[in-house]
Amino acid sequence: MPPTLDGQLTMEKTPSYFITREVPARIYNMSRDTKLLVVVRDPVTRAISDYAQTASKRPDMRSFDQLAFLNSSTGLVDTRWGAIQIGVYARHMHRWLQFFPRSQIHFVSGEGLIRDPAGEMARVQDFLGLKRVITENHFYFNETKGFPCLKKSEGNGSPRCLGKTKGRIHPRIQPETIQRLREFYRPFNLKFYQMTNIDFGWP
Repeated sequence: MPPTLDGQLTMEKTPSYFITREVPARIYNMSRDTKLLVVVRDPVTRAISDYAQTASKRPDMRSFDQLAFLNSSTGLVDTRWGAIQIGVYARHMHRWLQFFPRSQIHFVSGEGLIRDPAGEMARVQDFLGLKRVITENHFYFNETKGFPCLKKSEGNGSPRCLGKTKGRIHPRIQPETIQRLREFYRPFNLKFYQMTNIDFGWP
């Protein structure tokens, strides 16, 4: 990490940090005062999104319905598959809480970022001890992408939207698959709600 002067914040973003076993200890040993931001979303939607992104590069990939289960007749979920494993947030969170107090971790709702980006960003700015500069005037909703876009300044007409890899059309998933995955994730979600003191409202 580069040196940080008084009055500055140094930020780094790597999604795989949250799920990589060795990272909490590594970051703690670098700086135990680090503040952590974790963006989470409904793990079923997240798994489908993960699949859609991978499948866009691998047209020969098996269907989501096939990959999600070890045995389709029994409905046993394949927890070895990364797309499923990542959404078991409580397991990953347990490792982080061994090194960092809950007060140093802020959770951002992925659904909230779409529904109320200014509200989510206000809470992020508060957590980081920053003046609230980003407001609702910096966002507009892009109907094509299905996500908000960010304006660099309130009066600037050139917004910054998420790239091509975001907002992909999701494949059609069998309703039975969705239901089985919701049942699989439910106890982990409830545990995660308890660990974070936040009810994200996932089905």
